[in-house]
Amino acid sequence: MQVTETLSEGLKRGFTVTVPAAELEGKRDARLKEVAANLNLPGFRPGKVPVSLARQRYGAAVWGEVIEQAVSDSIRAVFDERGLRPAGQPQVDLVSGQEDNGKDLEFKVESEILPEIAVPDLSGLALTRLKATVSDEAVEKALADIAQRGRTFEVIEEVRPAAKGDVVAIDFVGKRDGVPFDGGTAEDVNVEIGGEGFIPGFAEQIEGMKPGEEKIITVTFPADYGAAELAGQEATFDIKAKQLKKAVDAEINDELAKSIGFESLDQLKELISKQISGEYDQLSRLRIKRDLLDALAGKADFEAPAGMVESEFQQIWARVESDRKAGQLDDEDKEKDEDTLRADYRKIAERRVKLGLLLAEIGRKNGITVTPEELGRAVRAEAMRYPGQEQQVFEFFQKNPQAAEGLRGPIFENKVVDYLIELATVTDKEVTPDELSDIPSADI
Repeated sequence: MQVTETLSEGLKRGFTVTVPAAELEGKRDARLKEVAANLNLPGFRPGKVPVSLARQRYGAAVWGEVIEQAVSDSIRAVFDERGLRPAGQPQVDLVSGQEDNGKDLEFKVESEILPEIAVPDLSGLALTRLKATVSDEAVEKALADIAQRGRTFEVIEEVRPAAKGDVVAIDFVGKRDGVPFDGGTAEDVNVEIGGEGFIPGFAEQIEGMKPGEEKIITVTFPADYGAAELAGQEATFDIKAKQLKKAVDAEINDELAKSIGFESLDQLKELISKQISGEYDQLSRLRIKRDLLDALAGKADFEAPAGMVESEFQQIWARVESDRKAGQLDDEDKEKDEDTLRADYRKIAERRVKLGLLLAEIGRKNGITVTPEELGRAVRAEAMRYPGQEQQVFEFFQKNPQAAEGLRGPIFENKVVDYLIELATVTDKEVTPDELSDIPSADI
């Protein structure tokens, strides 16, 4: 193999590679022998098909395999021999050798490479771990939410206008341009005046109605409404009020706990406390991880491959565009013109790429890997996100190993983060739940 370097600018490298025809022909002939040995053709005993016949039938396909493998092996050798690591899929341009005509294979390859990354001194790393204690008030609030979800509705016999806090049982028919639309008709629906869960302006217009009254109201569906054909659209609803009710929350006692599968109220309280504590622990980890990455970002003193930054930026920008269309941009971003917004998010993309490369290098140099068992647990956890479809998810990952590999990155990153937190001097600090939850806007 002959290699000539044609490009060396920053992190860009280019080479012209020539592989002798004789080498390719030898691999072709070996492969054709394998093909012939496994062919079953009428008139020939198994394993006795002539190589010449195999070449006649499958020569072009075999040559394509040989060329593809030769290019792949040559690129790997070129970069390995020079201690270079491609930052993405190299670009290949075949010059000659595509046809089985006795010519050498010649191709050009260009790629960005990963920079030399020096792992910084981490001996002085100091972090603060924020901790919050689960209060009795937090448990009581969770219990109150459970009691509210288990509430019943008692009919109000008095005939009077519906007031805030009342529940009105209604029938309704939703229409657009006077025509009922799918999913817009229902009977005996309980609507709480002043409550949540309905289209903005829906419950408000029912306030003041008496049982037996009918009314037509007009509402506008939110821009991010789940049904695309209704999002942002105006519609009318024919409303018929049937009964006036009051909501009665379930009593917080052992009976409430038993109704949802617990032996006692104390057991329910214990579970609630553990769940809240787990949520606090997750928030605490997010905060300390954020602080760790902030500290590492200042030590990532190397050039980020432009292609990786561009790819990361495009992913970020796609989410920004989606949020913009849904009217969900942060107020701060809404005030910026597009050029400023793009520049800000490109900086975020560069930061993410640098941190990812630095974490990968720290993990590589410290022998941190993802075990098959850890990857298996991640696949199972992913499957559990789709109740009733777990088997299909497992089969998907079995048929698409690259998809399972997509789960490896977050596991690896978390293991490196855990390693670095263990290295750091960590000081615990007690804070309120609100302070723990006050996470700055993410730029990692």
